[in-house]
Amino acid sequence: MVSQFYAPVMGGVERAVENMSVALARRGHQVSIATLSRDQPPSVVDEHGVRVHRIGGTFQRAAKLFSDPQRPHLPPVPDPEAVRALRRVIDEERPDVVHVHDWFVHSLIGALRHRDVPIVMSVHDHSLVCANKRLMQGDAPCSGPGWRKCLRCATAQYGPVKGPTTALALRLRRRTVERTVDRFAPVSSSVARHSRLDASGVPVTVLPNFIPEHDAGCAAGARRPDGLPPGEFVVFVGDATPDKGIDVLLAAHRRLDARPPVVVVGRPLAESLDPVPEGVVVLGMRPHDEVLAIMRAAVAIVVPSRCAETFGLVALEAMSAGTVVIAARIGALDELVVHEVTGLLVPPGDADALGAALRRVLDDPAARDRMAVAGRERARDYREAVVVDALERAYRATISDLGPTHARDAMGR
Repeated sequence: MVSQFYAPVMGGVERAVENMSVALARRGHQVSIATLSRDQPPSVVDEHGVRVHRIGGTFQRAAKLFSDPQRPHLPPVPDPEAVRALRRVIDEERPDVVHVHDWFVHSLIGALRHRDVPIVMSVHDHSLVCANKRLMQGDAPCSGPGWRKCLRCATAQYGPVKGPTTALALRLRRRTVERTVDRFAPVSSSVARHSRLDASGVPVTVLPNFIPEHDAGCAAGARRPDGLPPGEFVVFVGDATPDKGIDVLLAAHRRLDARPPVVVVGRPLAESLDPVPEGVVVLGMRPHDEVLAIMRAAVAIVVPSRCAETFGLVALEAMSAGTVVIAARIGALDELVVHEVTGLLVPPGDADALGAALRRVLDDPAARDRMAVAGRERARDYREAVVVDALERAYRATISDLGPTHARDAMGR
């Protein structure tokens, strides 16, 4: 596994990488991870049966390039120091397959030169076609990449020097990635479509995120977390930003006659939460197990995104916990939530429709319970065993595509 960040740095991608790696190790595979060391010196440690190589990178030294020093994302170009370090790790581990995530692929390509090792690339976001990775122009969804608007958008996101450089590098290196990667593994059909993977000529296997076995059962036995309001409440989980639709939820909430509190779990970044509106409880960041318990205690989970969600892990976790989901019909959310069956879908940015959906869920407990039960059943399609089986099949197919000699050697280890 090759990923920019790994625990203790945890976001959606990092959690997915850890879940995959630990699940594969439990099945008896030898799993190693190469990840940036951040502030620590390079090291090799064993974590949960996974060998973790923390390596250095050149771009990390330029702290002023990054808005968040805790997450110094690599640009879509090779990092010289990371290339050399990856080459050492690959020569030491001699992997049968390398599974890369995010823009680290550009350094991996350099490290694997003259090495006959297949590459599977997970596509967690829109970073193959979008410099800001979100496929958003400001606070509105983008209709698709175009050189001039991408240049303007990247400049607004990263500044007049870093922005154009990032947009140009992404555009120029797309063909290099397509020539080198042996299989793309987008997390949803929506990501595959927006990333134009069907035109790449590279095999594509949709490999969704999954619910780890631990998470599937931990919420049921957890105590009610501290700080929750008494009685019924609805929950928003994630960064409280306009592209995640926090303002749409608050506007819909104001339209309700009898208003149960809205509990916000995550980083309260939006100006609309400063000061905190009446009827809103901001819990901030909480441990993952506690977030799952909060979901289970809620009357509904609301995912009101304006952006094209690449997967919708919050919705899946809520369904697995047995809580009904109200989500915007955008991106991959309608791949997870079946309208009127496992939850309710509303147009993105439509506070009136979201308010009506909230009233429906609050006023009709029977329908709410029916959808929650169906949602929990739907979440079974995203269990660890199901997705990791598919991941193993993808690895075997990718190894086999390189030819009979490599396939025989790899599968015989």
